[in-house]
Amino acid sequence: MTEQALVMLRMAGAEAIDHPGGNLLAHLQRVSALLASWGARPALVSAGLCHAFYGTDGFPATLLPLDRRADVTQAIGEEAEALVYFYASCDRKTSYRTLTADCAEFTDRFTGARNRPTAHQRRDFAELTAANELDIAAVSPEMRGRFGPALLELFTRWRPLLSEPAWEHCRNVLG
Repeated sequence: MTEQALVMLRMAGAEAIDHPGGNLLAHLQRVSALLASWGARPALVSAGLCHAFYGTDGFPATLLPLDRRADVTQAIGEEAEALVYFYASCDRKTSYRTLTADCAEFTDRFTGARNRPTAHQRRDFAELTAANELDIAAVSPEMRGRFGPALLELFTRWRPLLSEPAWEHCRNVLG
């Protein structure tokens, strides 16, 4: 499955998109490897590799339109694609602040729909967000200097959702 996802990422131009630490494909591979090093299950590791397919609220480059979700599902599986969509769909301004609450409200930036994610979804989202942001902070002293304090504050609030390896990595990179 990873090989098929890599082919899709290359065909979508991920190697040609500048990103801290090189290009977008290199970043995606590092995020996936970081999640694996934290002991994440395969679906979350695959989601880490593909988390930018539909763009994100913080990185608007879109590699594939949403009408290609079935292609991504075929490449990485249904669970991983659902994680990719969930991550990409997050309206950060409205969703980040209550993520740790059982009654957290999550806003889908594509549809405007609001829902209450499960604890499992919130943990996966926090873990993927941490891997994504910590990779950027680790490879870019400029980005770490600009955003490090805010990220440390965010991940400190999200601590109940993060695995021990993710939290330790956060403290090593940002603390």
